[in-house]
Formats: sequence, structure tokens, C-alpha cells
Amino acid sequence: MKIIDPYFKISDGIDGAAMLGKVESAGRVCYKSENLAGEDSAEKFVAAIIRNGHESVLEHEKISALIVCDRGVSHEIVRHRIASYSQESTRYCNYSKGKFGGELTFIRPCYWAEGGALYELWEKQMAAAEECYLAMLEAGASPQEARAVLPNSLKTEIVVTMNLREWRHFFSLRADEAAHPQMRQIALPLREEMRRLVPVVFD
Repeated sequence: MKIIDPYFKISDGIDGAAMLGKVESAGRVCYKSENLAGEDSAEKFVAAIIRNGHESVLEHEKISALIVCDRGVSHEIVRHRIASYSQESTRYCNYSKGKFGGELTFIRPCYWAEGGALYELWEKQMAAAEECYLAMLEAGASPQEARAVLPNSLKTEIVVTMNLREWRHFFSLRADEAAHPQMRQIALPLREEMRRLVPVVFD
């Protein structure tokens, strides 16, 4: 059994300036102000359309991210419908095989301290789930049958592609204080990274 922390990786080579330029080009069509586009105009233009609520223009650019989280968090992510997803499949992945190390990987819960009573109860249950899953495969169950005993804490990998407008909506919900702690554990640093890459959109 392996226990890891969640993480993410931006899948694209992001050129924030080029993205803003494309958004500006699309947005200026609306106002027929293409003649006002210049070397340093994109950032101001995009900031202005965001202030004015003209966020549909942000849909012309996208960002993809690989998110490694638990299955429970992934269920919240896929509720965002204006997006594309490719997720690790528990139907087809056989975790008893060598490429998975013959073991299950779980995401460490961020709200319980290691060594504490709640963490130890959780860890015990994850070990039991792994033992049961592997025994079912050994007894002849297929991966899609044995997955019935896999818990929400199971590690999953999901590639998420959203346009810039939807990422803004995603962060407004998933980085909020009311969001699940493990959702925020991914959403907050992901938002900061996107803010670094495309600051005017995610400020």
C-alpha cells in the first residue's frame, strides 16, 4: 500500500502573452476595434472585458492539467460540464500488475494528522480494502468487478481541459472556503500556478 499527497501538472506549454493575444483578437471583432490592437494592448483589453462581464471571449483559449487526487475529489471535478476529461479507469487498470507495483495507492487525507486516532482508523481501512481487492482478483474476479471494494481515497489521475472562462468558474467554487478541504488542497495551488502563467485572467 502506498500513500501519497495530491498534485497537479499543467499539461501544456503555456504562453500567457500569446493566449491573451488570441483572446484580444477574438474580442476586438465584437467591437470592430482591431485597429487598436498593439504590442502591449492585450492585457489591458482582457482586463477590461473581464471587468465588463464579457467573459465569453475567454472561451477561445484553454488550459489542460493532469490532476492526481482521490476518487472523491475527481467526482467533484467532473461536475463541471464545459470541460473534457480523461481519467484513469478502475475497470481496465489491474492494480495487482507490475506497472502499479502490485499495490493500491491512496491519497493522504489532509485533515487528519499522521499517527492520530482518525488517521490510523483510515489507514487500517485502506489496508483492508487493498487486501480484499487483491484477494478478489486472485480468486478470479475481473478488475471491473473487484473495483466494487475500492474507496474514495484511491488515487486517480485525470486530465482536465477547460477554457479560461470555465477555469475561472471552477476556482470560484472549488477554491472557496466552503469547498471540501481536499478539493481546496488541489484548487488553491492550481489557481496560483494559472495566475502566474496568465495573471490578468486569474488575478
